[in-house]
Amino acid sequence: MLLTIIFLIVYFLDILFLFLYGMHTYFMIYFYKKHYSQCSLKKYSFKKYPNVTIQLPVFNEKYVLQRLVKKVIEMDYPKTKKEIQILDDSTDETLDLSKKLVKKYKKLGFDIKLLHRTKRTGHKGGALREGLVKAKGEFLAIFDADFLPAKNFLKATVPYFLEDSKIGMVQTRWGHVNADYSLLTRAQAIGVDGHFIIDQVARSGSNFFMNFNGTAGIWRKTCIIDAGNWQDDTLTEDFDLSYRAELKGWKFKYIKDVVNPAELPVQVSAYKSQQFRWAKGSIQTGVKLMGKILKSKQPFLVKLEALVHLTYYSIHPLMVLNVLLTVPAMHMNFLFSHYVGLFMIATFFGIATFGPFVFYGFSQYILYDNWKKKIKWVPLMTLVGTGIAINNTHAFLEAIIGKKSEFIRTPKLGIKSKKQSWKNSNYKISISFISFLELFLGLYALYGVFVGFVFHRLLAVPFLLIYATSFLYIFILTLVQEGVFSKKIKISQTS
Repeated sequence: MLLTIIFLIVYFLDILFLFLYGMHTYFMIYFYKKHYSQCSLKKYSFKKYPNVTIQLPVFNEKYVLQRLVKKVIEMDYPKTKKEIQILDDSTDETLDLSKKLVKKYKKLGFDIKLLHRTKRTGHKGGALREGLVKAKGEFLAIFDADFLPAKNFLKATVPYFLEDSKIGMVQTRWGHVNADYSLLTRAQAIGVDGHFIIDQVARSGSNFFMNFNGTAGIWRKTCIIDAGNWQDDTLTEDFDLSYRAELKGWKFKYIKDVVNPAELPVQVSAYKSQQFRWAKGSIQTGVKLMGKILKSKQPFLVKLEALVHLTYYSIHPLMVLNVLLTVPAMHMNFLFSHYVGLFMIATFFGIATFGPFVFYGFSQYILYDNWKKKIKWVPLMTLVGTGIAINNTHAFLEAIIGKKSEFIRTPKLGIKSKKQSWKNSNYKISISFISFLELFLGLYALYGVFVGFVFHRLLAVPFLLIYATSFLYIFILTLVQEGVFSKKIKISQTS
């Protein structure tokens, strides 16, 4: 009896937290609608242009480096006020390309420098930290290698610093260069859109804590230094620095009208490694800073939103736990013979499930004139987001127990159209044991569907079917892309 009570408590708490995280999506839509005008671009006339340093952290990016540097060169900002740092830690031919680009643009009169490290201490954060020491600029813009910076980026963002001395960082929106490449990239594009058009607007407009997204943003140098500089004890140095700066009283601004297209991972293993890093880094940042946030003098609602923001990837272990517990729960006559309890479970879980559909569907409605065509892919995004739950649960657990892991970069392959293939590139990520856990849990959820029909627990069937489809889709996609059914694929470069 005691075990039954413990089981029920854990099961209902799991559903309750899934419900609360699901409800959060509705609140974000509310705050977006309330504050969206505050994140629109302002017109500004410069009296004097301040010095800006553009930092380009690079590691083995031979497919995309040239187009990145070209876009930075073309930025609309006085040449004499624009310094470019290529922070190249590469171990392949990318380094030679960096040297050629620096030589080429120096001859054209640009202030461009190459900073190369033979030891990647601190990975990206370490490179940015070392570049900061030598940076001339009062403000530092940062772009990852797979981005195509907007031509007006500097003229659009720098004025916010000049108008308000407490602005420490300005973040702009990510776009996509290959959203239509595959079903996987379509799903990712919708996920990115939701974050950048709803989440960031809601947080910035409401004066909640918001984060620098690691790229397509610009910092005040004194803000970085005051907040403790770039640190590498988490996998999300951007998230960590953001919250430390905001705890120091710095203000952040988000601009939704400046869009920088970027490459979405086309390989599911690369996507999972990216999500692993983001999930683990977010939880690591939460473990590191949540105590300071709760003790701070911030308003209660700001603290609450920060708590949800830092722990949002907890939704994935909650999903995994929900699958594992629902199947035995269906065998319990005590639980499922009481229709009130069953209705409550279905209602809570249903609201949590449909929250993301509403959230991401609304993001497509906001952004695109052809939103009716776009919105049909929202279920696919939910499928992919659910399918990586095991991958991100692994990340969550490693963060909680404090396990260190290797920094695995997301390959940038320069893919823009369906005619291009990633299969012959040198940068790939191999299959991991997580894929076989996805197979197991997918089959387990299918068994739950069978149990649901046999025992007439039909309200649980749709949710288990979503889980089964999601896990098996990610598993099969991984096998197909890794060439398990045809030929072997090379293991990628890491760290």
